[in-house]
Amino acid sequence: MSEYILSCDSTADLSQSHFDEIDVRYVCFHFSLDGKEYPDDLGKSIPFPDFYARMAAGAETATSQVNVQEYMQYFEGFLREGKDVLHVNVSSGLSGSYNSACIARDSLAEDYPDRKIRIVDSLGASSGYGLLMDTLAEKKREGMDLDSLADWAEENRLRVHHWFFSTDLTFYIRGGRISKTSGMIGSLLNICPLLNMDSDGLLVPRYKIRTKKKVIHAIVDRMAECADGGTDYSGKCYLSHSACLEDAREVARLVEERFPNLKGRVEINDIGTTIGSHTGPGTVALFFWGVQRTK
Repeated sequence: MSEYILSCDSTADLSQSHFDEIDVRYVCFHFSLDGKEYPDDLGKSIPFPDFYARMAAGAETATSQVNVQEYMQYFEGFLREGKDVLHVNVSSGLSGSYNSACIARDSLAEDYPDRKIRIVDSLGASSGYGLLMDTLAEKKREGMDLDSLADWAEENRLRVHHWFFSTDLTFYIRGGRISKTSGMIGSLLNICPLLNMDSDGLLVPRYKIRTKKKVIHAIVDRMAECADGGTDYSGKCYLSHSACLEDAREVARLVEERFPNLKGRVEINDIGTTIGSHTGPGTVALFFWGVQRTK
């Protein structure tokens, strides 16, 4: 069995130490802040608190995906070492990076006929995508070969649930995820929308909930409804947040209280600069394994 690399994009929003621990490589997306471009490198170029503080102060942000040439250069480094690659992309519903990675794979095939690259669309994002990568890494350590692991990922990716809420609608309005009129009314009424990721990997508003306290409880209720085994859920649970750590900690506290059989504590990560450029500060996201996501 050929040795292979397990890889993803930086938008999986795990820490550097976590990526190192599970032996998953990543390639960086890009973002700009007030016209200056940076790599989305897990907060190394700009610490997350500084990034979100500048957004809150009015800094303009934009993002760009990994292009075909960058993927080719990234993959070729592994192919030259005689290693195959299983690369899992952030949701194609949010980014065109999956198509770019596939084009890069096809472009390299002629020069490396004895090597293999499999590309999988995670249909996920942030630390939900990271939770998928963590599970794939565990199965790789257990000895699963590249094709079997890629097939497993495609068969099970919709079992990773992604639920989000935000206490600041500014950047959802700016990005068109919430209409300007709805956003203005929502802000006046103190509405915190609860959204999730659908089966196409798109972020969809589901509930309009008044007050932060109520939406924090509502997101945990959704986990109770959707998680494998309900409140007997025994898998891992990840959270990510954009400059609202105390809100994330409260969600974690409620999850650990309501789901006593969790595998370890709830892991809290930062929402990275690519996804955070669109959410802005004030977003908390909850991720877990459950029944297959549908529309």
